[in-house]
Amino acid sequence: MTARPGHPLKGVVTAPGDKSISHRALILGAMATGVTEIEGLLEGDDVLATARAVEAFGAGVERLAPGRWRVTGLGGFRQPDGVIDCGNAGTGVRLLMGAAAGHPVTVTFDGDASLRKRPMKRVTGPLADMGARFAWSGAEDRLPLTLTGGGLKGLEFVQTVASAQVKSAILLAGLNAAGRTVVVEPEKSRDHTERMLAAFGARVQVETEGAGWRVALEGGQALTGTDVAVPGDPSSAAFPLAAGLIVPGAEVTVRGVMLNPLRTGLFETWLEMGADLTVSNRRAAGGEEVGDLTARHSSLTGIVVPPARAASMIDEYPILAATAAFARGETVMRGIGEMRVKESDRIALMAAGLTACGVRVEEEPEGFTLTGGRVAGGATVTTHGDHRIAMSHLVLGLAAEAAVTVDEPGMIATSFPGFVEMMQSLGAEIS
Repeated sequence: MTARPGHPLKGVVTAPGDKSISHRALILGAMATGVTEIEGLLEGDDVLATARAVEAFGAGVERLAPGRWRVTGLGGFRQPDGVIDCGNAGTGVRLLMGAAAGHPVTVTFDGDASLRKRPMKRVTGPLADMGARFAWSGAEDRLPLTLTGGGLKGLEFVQTVASAQVKSAILLAGLNAAGRTVVVEPEKSRDHTERMLAAFGARVQVETEGAGWRVALEGGQALTGTDVAVPGDPSSAAFPLAAGLIVPGAEVTVRGVMLNPLRTGLFETWLEMGADLTVSNRRAAGGEEVGDLTARHSSLTGIVVPPARAASMIDEYPILAATAAFARGETVMRGIGEMRVKESDRIALMAAGLTACGVRVEEEPEGFTLTGGRVAGGATVTTHGDHRIAMSHLVLGLAAEAAVTVDEPGMIATSFPGFVEMMQSLGAEIS
């Protein structure tokens, strides 16, 4: 797939549903008793894999209309038939393992070639400490693995690196564990699970502790089905907004973007770089603040991104790097080693792709520094099937001097179905 420069971008689009909240709505709906109605569910491949998984665990799952789904829960997970295939969904598999660990089931989890490369012990370790049992079918720390759940006890777990996936898996397991489960984070990670557990009727205690917090819940709590309105995904909105910032003459508005302060690190960073980025029509949706964001072509200046911001924008560093390629001076991104164990080694792939497009990049073990200015483009970028690497370089190509091609665009559908059509509606030449 190729993106070509030279077309000013104009228009108003609506952000697709947030992926993190979509996964959680399906899983908590399946764990609850009764009906959960979901509006705005992201219908990407990752979320659809989670929908199939919770159905295999015994929940009723119906698609009523585009983005409208109904989940009928039985108050817990049942023994599934066959393997739970989570495709490319890292969030889905880790949260599902946490939920399943609290039930007397034996289940094998697997995924595609990309997901099989991603580490799982960060989740299976604390779940094993609670009493879940794991058997590795191949390499230890990698899928496929078989989990045997039930009989859990609560624990106090102190994270060394803030991770919403690990925290969420432990809390979901803790719902069906004996005693109290506590997760202590050194820095605050996204709090969607805590918010949604409360919406489903659970009592969750959250206390600030230093720069992070302590999250606790008592075991034996029952969830009750509820209505969930999924707000727009800031990680997806980042791509059309980035194009608005770097394409000459552009003005792009994305409606309904979630503004949870633990997810807006990229927007804060852009503002510090001098972006013309404004928010209007702030309102509430699904227990989260949302708003409409407008990005206009801007003269950006490189900055040192605070490493403490990584937890709030770890998925957005690829598109930040693409925009920083057009900023004056150096942009320094450190403390982001987590990027190396995402769907790909995103530090290495972004460094290689930007270098191929004529941008000077210095790669480091835990980050990289790039010097912005002229972006020649004219390259074919290797993505290793990573959707964010593909979309970031396609956005880059809209403002580079020459077209940019990505080699494996098919995986974009895992997180952002309709990405190409949305960008084309704004005037982008992507084909």
